[in-house]
Amino acid sequence: MEKETLTPQQAQQIISTTRQTVGETICAFATQPGGAIGIVRVSGQQAIEITDRIFHSRSGKKLTSAKGNTLHYGEIHDKTGNTIDDVLVSVFLSPHSYTGENSTEIACHGSAYILNQVVKALIDAGCRQALPGEYTQRAYLNGKMDLSQAEAVADLISASNRASHQVAMSQLKGHFSSELSLLREQLLKITSLLELELDFSDHEELEFADRSELKALAETIHERIAELRKSFETGNALKKGVPVAIVGKTNVGKSTLLNCLLHEEKAIVSDIHGTTRDVIEDTTEIHGITFRFIDTAGIRRTTDQVEQLGIERAYQKMDEAAIVLWVVDQQPTAEELAEMQHLTEGKKLIAIFNKMDNKTEKPQPADEVTPYIYISAKLKQNIDALETAIYEAADIPEINENSVIITSARHYEALTRADESILRVIDGMNMQLSGDLISEDLRICLDQLADITGGQITTHEVLGNIFQHFCIGK
Repeated sequence: MEKETLTPQQAQQIISTTRQTVGETICAFATQPGGAIGIVRVSGQQAIEITDRIFHSRSGKKLTSAKGNTLHYGEIHDKTGNTIDDVLVSVFLSPHSYTGENSTEIACHGSAYILNQVVKALIDAGCRQALPGEYTQRAYLNGKMDLSQAEAVADLISASNRASHQVAMSQLKGHFSSELSLLREQLLKITSLLELELDFSDHEELEFADRSELKALAETIHERIAELRKSFETGNALKKGVPVAIVGKTNVGKSTLLNCLLHEEKAIVSDIHGTTRDVIEDTTEIHGITFRFIDTAGIRRTTDQVEQLGIERAYQKMDEAAIVLWVVDQQPTAEELAEMQHLTEGKKLIAIFNKMDNKTEKPQPADEVTPYIYISAKLKQNIDALETAIYEAADIPEINENSVIITSARHYEALTRADESILRVIDGMNMQLSGDLISEDLRICLDQLADITGGQITTHEVLGNIFQHFCIGK
């Protein structure tokens, strides 16, 4: 489905409607109830004045006369004058706050009752309950961050491992935005030179743009966009977990291995063949990367309809996985090995010889292409070597806070459209098309890159769908 483009009037109306709510003062929990300390965040033009209405400083001084980035001790009172809690209030003056507005943060005891009473007192004093993501949305609208950085806030909150945390931090620090800014500068150089030629089209002897130089620059831009698009595969794996299917015949120890890798008794283990009849999934972290392990039904011929459904799902999960762990406990035939290699073509196949505690010598692999990792899942022997092999099979590049990796489907789609446009530019130069035709594709490419950082609003989704997935208080 094509993206719906708004007219300038429609775009301005969306911005205007959003900014009307920005004029209101909002409040919400900034921490989950139940901890030792809880924080309520207030933001808006009247944030300090409204907080002052319910706060009674031990020093007797008003918050409205306080300097920015200062801390104040006192009590919060409800509208009848009863004390709710002893608190510390932090004061932040515009533009030096998270949202860019006047803000306060009230640190109190973390019980749900106290936090709710503080929020109720603020609402009674003139605040409104914040919507999901409204603080970060205001930070974006006030120029504290661009749209890609705002999305990184949500990724940072939901980061489940070291790698996804570092990728989110990189994006929040603006490394991705800097990449896009550089690409846009290069595109603007091409566009300006071509459009300058159009302005002097009556003077055919004048040529401002060396086409071979511009083509080389366009190809460089295409290569970098292609690299960013390719990184989405890694980013998606970091966000959702690398899918790993555990397959093999019945009773070879797949469920025992799953429990061993997850470090908990997730799957039922039994000597009875066909115990696992459905797919069991769970995640764990190996060397800072999340892996999603999938234990499947044992593959064998059976007349049991329920077990057969489980076996069909096993083949389906094998097809969806990036890595397949093939568990055996006796020497497979050459035909069985060939079939497994065929089923896992294009994936990473790790062959595991289990139950080595019952073997007097190591069985020999059927060929050099698929060597065995010898383990005993029951005794947890050689599991470290298996985990290392799984991590290496994932082929995740070294991640640090400077890495630029795409994790958002929205970014990937915009980069894909930008890449299609720059490829048309290159084709147009090869065919020696006129500058006005090439310039049109350049403008499309520029617009797609601008969409990522929120340089322009082109769909109803940009502000709505992004921020509605945030938690309240962020």
